[in-house]
Amino acid sequence: MRAYGRLALAGFRRFSTYRQAMFAGLATNVVFGLLRFAILSTAVGGAGVVAGYDVADVGAYVWLGQGIMAFTLLWGDTALAERIRSGDVVVDLYRPWHLTFALYAEDLGRAGYTLLARLAPPVAFGAIFFPFPWPEPTTWPLFALSLLLADTVSFGIRFLLNASTFWLLDNRGIVSCYNVTSLLLCGMGVPIAFFPTWAQTALASTPFPSMIQSPIDVFLEHGPQWTTLAHQAFWAAALLALCHLTLTRAVRKVVVQGG
Repeated sequence: MRAYGRLALAGFRRFSTYRQAMFAGLATNVVFGLLRFAILSTAVGGAGVVAGYDVADVGAYVWLGQGIMAFTLLWGDTALAERIRSGDVVVDLYRPWHLTFALYAEDLGRAGYTLLARLAPPVAFGAIFFPFPWPEPTTWPLFALSLLLADTVSFGIRFLLNASTFWLLDNRGIVSCYNVTSLLLCGMGVPIAFFPTWAQTALASTPFPSMIQSPIDVFLEHGPQWTTLAHQAFWAAALLALCHLTLTRAVRKVVVQGG
C-alpha cells in the first residue's frame, strides 16, 4: 500500500510540472464553456425550464462539465498502449506491484492535481459571472464521492482501451471511435435529460453517464442521489474487475513486442 501511495503522489507531482499546458487547457475550457453556456442558456431561457434545467442549472452543468472533462481525462491517454507496442510493458509487469492498481494509483494523483488546476477554476469563474446554484452542505461529500467514482469509471475504460493493444498492436481505431461517441454518451454535449426517454433508458445501462452526467446530477440534486452513486459504484467495480481479468489473460496468452 505504501508503494501505491507513493505512486499517487508521483502522479500529482508529475502533472503539476506541466503548468503551461494546464493553463492552456484551462483557458480552452473557459472559452468553450462560454460558447456552450451561450447556446444552452438561449435554448433554455426561452422555455424557462427544460427537462428540469433552468438557466442557473445550465450554468452549473456547463462549468462543472468543462472541469470534470479534464478531471476524468475524457479524451483518454496512450501511455500504456505505447509501452505495450514497444514491449516496455514487460518491465512494468516484473515490478513488485499489480500493474492495474499501480496505474490507478498514479491516475488518482493526476486527478487530484487536475481537481485543483482544471476543475475548481472553471466552476469559480462560472459562479462569479453567471447564475450558478449551490447545493446543500450535505451534498458536498456525495459530490466528492461521485467525482472519485467518475474517475474510476474513466480509468477502467481507458485501461481497457489501452490493453486492447496486447491483441491489436495498434488501438488508434478503437480510441478514435471512443472519442467520437463518448462526448455524446456521457452527457458532455447536452444533458442526458434532454434525450428521448428510450435513449435515456439505454444509456442508463452503460457506464458512460457515470463519467460526466452523474457527478453533475449529484451536485444539482437531480434525481435520487444514492441511486446515481450506486450506478457509478457498480460500473467502477465491474470495470476494475474487467481490467484485472483482461491483464491476467494478456499476460498468460499474449506475446508482447520484443519477445
